[in-house]
Amino acid sequence: MRRFILFPLVVLLASSAAHAQTTQLAGYVTSAAGQPVVGAEVVIQSSGGAASTAVTDAAGRFAFPVEPGAYRISAEAIGLSPIVRSVTIAAGTSVDLTLVLPDIVRERMNVVGDAGSVDRIPGAVAVIDRREMEKVKLATDDVHQMLRRLPGLNIQEEEGYGLRPNIGIRGTGTDRSSKITLMEDGVLIAPAPYAAPAAYYSPIAGRMESIEVRKGSSQVKYGPITTGGVLNYVSTSIPSSLQLRTTVTGGGQGTRKLTANVGDSYRNFGWLIETFQFDNDGFKRLDGGGDTGVRLEDYLAKFRVNTTPTPTLYQEVEVKLGRAEQLGNETYLGLTDADFARAPYRRYAASQVDVLDWTHTQYQVRHLLARQNWDLTTVVYRNNFHRAWYKLDSVLGGGLAGTLGAPGANAGRMAVLTGATSAPNALVVRNNNRGYYGAGVQSVLGTAVSRGPVRHQIEVGVRYHQDEEDRFQQDDAYQMVDGRMILTRAGGPGSQTNQVAGASALAGFVADTMSWGRWTLAPGLRYETIDLERITYARTDARRTGSTDVLATDVNAVIPGVGVSYAPRADMSVFGGVHRGFAPPGPGAASGTQAEHGINYELGTRAQRNAVSADVVAFVNDYRNLLGRDSLATGGSGEGQLFNGGKARVSGLEASAQWDIGNTARLPIALPVRVAYTATQAEFRNSFRSQFGPWGNVLIGDELPYVPHHQFFASIEAGGQAVRVRLEASYVSRMRTLAGQGAFVPSESTDAYLVVGLSGEYALTNGTSLFASVQNVTDNVYIAARHPSGVRPGLPRLAQVGLKVDFGR
Repeated sequence: MRRFILFPLVVLLASSAAHAQTTQLAGYVTSAAGQPVVGAEVVIQSSGGAASTAVTDAAGRFAFPVEPGAYRISAEAIGLSPIVRSVTIAAGTSVDLTLVLPDIVRERMNVVGDAGSVDRIPGAVAVIDRREMEKVKLATDDVHQMLRRLPGLNIQEEEGYGLRPNIGIRGTGTDRSSKITLMEDGVLIAPAPYAAPAAYYSPIAGRMESIEVRKGSSQVKYGPITTGGVLNYVSTSIPSSLQLRTTVTGGGQGTRKLTANVGDSYRNFGWLIETFQFDNDGFKRLDGGGDTGVRLEDYLAKFRVNTTPTPTLYQEVEVKLGRAEQLGNETYLGLTDADFARAPYRRYAASQVDVLDWTHTQYQVRHLLARQNWDLTTVVYRNNFHRAWYKLDSVLGGGLAGTLGAPGANAGRMAVLTGATSAPNALVVRNNNRGYYGAGVQSVLGTAVSRGPVRHQIEVGVRYHQDEEDRFQQDDAYQMVDGRMILTRAGGPGSQTNQVAGASALAGFVADTMSWGRWTLAPGLRYETIDLERITYARTDARRTGSTDVLATDVNAVIPGVGVSYAPRADMSVFGGVHRGFAPPGPGAASGTQAEHGINYELGTRAQRNAVSADVVAFVNDYRNLLGRDSLATGGSGEGQLFNGGKARVSGLEASAQWDIGNTARLPIALPVRVAYTATQAEFRNSFRSQFGPWGNVLIGDELPYVPHHQFFASIEAGGQAVRVRLEASYVSRMRTLAGQGAFVPSESTDAYLVVGLSGEYALTNGTSLFASVQNVTDNVYIAARHPSGVRPGLPRLAQVGLKVDFGR
């Protein structure tokens, strides 16, 4: 009898204890504009796999009774991009969240979506989000320095300000970022990404809202290049309410900078106007005096009209217009090692007439149609780019790279370069006059369906694209007279190169992200069919009355990939993937030249708990054929000839972590720490002879040039409501500038270098602040590159101060 009395008592006590452990997970779902989202579906899943669903009410609110533990919470709604978050609930506490759903456009046309989308992608991705960009841009507008905080990227500095980026991903070539897919707002932005992928134009990072990088198998949605990854610049969004933002900056090297944007949104339309303007005197000192600085102006306008969202339908049309101009007194002519040691920021007299003048315009119209369970985003776009880079090409008939590489054997040429009087026509200056366009239309259809326990997020995309590079170049000749260059022979337009190269491409992809329980499987397939053509005209035929040669080729490629992830806990996942790497050859490829292709693998883990998050990824890119492209930027002739590099293997490790020490230690200030590390080993797997400058005659086991073994970034920030200070440092190990193995050869390598930066901000009033920054605090002098021609220094110490204004209703 006593047994029967005790049993209900035990059950009652156990029930009471369990009930005492129950708490609440609640919150709101809002749009990026801050409006409540009604009818959003919110799903929570415990680490044990049990799931519960709720629908937000008229205020956008949801609530779940939960027990302590780790959970994954997701939310989705029509016209908005779904998000996934991880949250840990301690005993005796309740959690109140605000889940912000970004516009669906970020998911369909951008490569990540937003920082909150990272957790549900079964592959390596990274985002410099809006908040981080706002802080970084106060210190630098150099995209090279911004990207140092992301693992897996290879960067070759050139002129010190990042105005002509050389970016690679996972060991791809860095020359003009030609081995990665470069985008702005999900649209190809290189001047001619199929016909001439070398990006002599790159979006200005200083006017961007965020930057996204996607690697691994999930990048097969984006092409044409899938060997390394995709870099997407995200331009400033139309604000949800009236907002005015501006920064005015001045500092060393004659730096003057203005950024400003103003915009507003109403019920059915919105607008934005923005400008970025930059001017400086440069940090190099030209023999005999002269300007070595740059002037840049960038303007952007957006206008959107949209319907009033309903539970079943939403549409919007956004028009984007942009124009940018740059006039830079920059040269390809570097220094000898001896002259660099004496005066690292010197410029020889023979570069005094070198100048780059370019103009870029962009036009986009985007339409979004969102229904209850599917959406369609379509973009029509065109980019025009014209550049005339007037720069020294040869001296006394000899190439610049060879002259500077062996100054003792070229004493006569060196004398002319440094200002000694010469015979007429001793110096040849080439007007690299080129026009580009890229235009097309692309659509992405997205839908989400469930079949039993499996949820499918399906995307189908198609793009038709055309682009062209028009070379109409001439050579002028000069005489050096007591340090001043005098024109002695003017070349006729088109007399050096008279050629048009074009491409048309039809591409499509299908991708399905399948989720069930703790598993996610994401297969994808991309197809590219490309027609290439190069038309050559006689150098005496400036009016192009008839061609002398026409070379047409076509390329077809099937690019599969698959990624998989497993979440053993709500705050941790393990992922892996494999996909085919592909990069098309350009027009005019010689017989026997193959497309670049290989197989890429990755395996990684991602974790986040409270104030700590970390990622670790191992990767292998196994090239079956690696392509090199001759250009002036690599010290070549600039004719664009392609070279087969055969087999190569790039392997490495990427790691990053973030930790807010202030949050963990319950300090009154935030104290976030960020670290990133990349280890890379890149080797040729066969021997061959090449006329491509950075390769030369290659032996099996030779390391690829401009791929450092080690890269490290660290930053720490301290701040409260009124004051914020950030200290950061980046380290890059020594790199080969010519393929080789064994001990580094000083004349064929860069320096290892450590660059420290310091920045701070002080709030004067609500919306107004003063800021200051110092780049290269220790004024470290180092060899950043040996291409295009000769030794090139990194940026010396640069201090800046400014005023920031941010007003809005």
